[in-house]
Amino acid sequence: MGKIADISHHQGIVDWSKASKELDLAILRVQDGSNVADRQYKNNVAGAKKYGVPFGSYAFTRFVSVADAKKEAQDFYNRSDKASKFWVADIEVKTMGDMAAGAKAFVGELRRLGAGKVGIYIAHHLYNSLGINYKQFDFVWIPRYGNKPVYACDLWQHTSSGSLAGVNARVDLNTLNGSKKLDWFIGATAKPSDDSHNSKPSTGKKLGKFKAGQKGVLSKNADRYATGEKIPTGVKNKAYTVIQAKKEKHGSSSYKYLLKELNSWVWGADIKVQGASNSSKKEYYTVKSGDNLTAIAKKYKTSVSKLRKLNKIKNPNLIKVGQKLRVK
Repeated sequence: MGKIADISHHQGIVDWSKASKELDLAILRVQDGSNVADRQYKNNVAGAKKYGVPFGSYAFTRFVSVADAKKEAQDFYNRSDKASKFWVADIEVKTMGDMAAGAKAFVGELRRLGAGKVGIYIAHHLYNSLGINYKQFDFVWIPRYGNKPVYACDLWQHTSSGSLAGVNARVDLNTLNGSKKLDWFIGATAKPSDDSHNSKPSTGKKLGKFKAGQKGVLSKNADRYATGEKIPTGVKNKAYTVIQAKKEKHGSSSYKYLLKELNSWVWGADIKVQGASNSSKKEYYTVKSGDNLTAIAKKYKTSVSKLRKLNKIKNPNLIKVGQKLRVK
């Protein structure tokens, strides 16, 4: 597994062509309170997108009241790139009397604005002292160096002195620590208007080649989600529930499909109906110099007699260069 790093302007200018080769996920700082926007956030987003690194966004919180927490959340969401897989409230210091109320207001405002997955980064020594309800967040991220966190969490920041190719400074590195796998974090997030976070399939409704609620198998050859991020090997060649479809032309695809378990959009060419046979799909081969039916049949795991039947060939020894033969 590759690295999971959180990155801010403290790491300087990142060479994403190098960093991308080591990263499975980047978590990028957007701001330190409302007044300090991270100087490298936009550059880091551009680099992550260019080199296909999935990323989330986080904000160091400084709110001093419920109203201030809502304003910070607004600034955070408005400054963040909407291709973020998730948003994180970074709470490392006590900045108001009732931090639980501030945290609730912060996450509530993010959800109102349309954020999908929302997590909390909470200092280990503050976990039990602030009264925060962690169930209102989709995941918990805890830093602790030397030993594993005492408290349950999904992400563990295990060092602040890690290394990463393309970065000339120490980097915070993290490890998956709960039941959530990498694909849960990096699944391509649907736009808020799609309401995909709580989507339930309307079983039976026709969605392109699928019916809503029908299972589809993601091809082992699928390369990227419809949103551009690289598809992890571990999620390929598995069945997922199709809950939405959108008509959109891309290469040989006419539709893209939203998969419930991954919360991800994939192209139609990369997913097939579970249990569907490919036997009805026609495939052709153009005859080249030196070809013969026996060699072509062997190549496509068929027989000369079947090729003759498909192409109405009377003389099996007479095929022409440039001739288009149906092989399936």
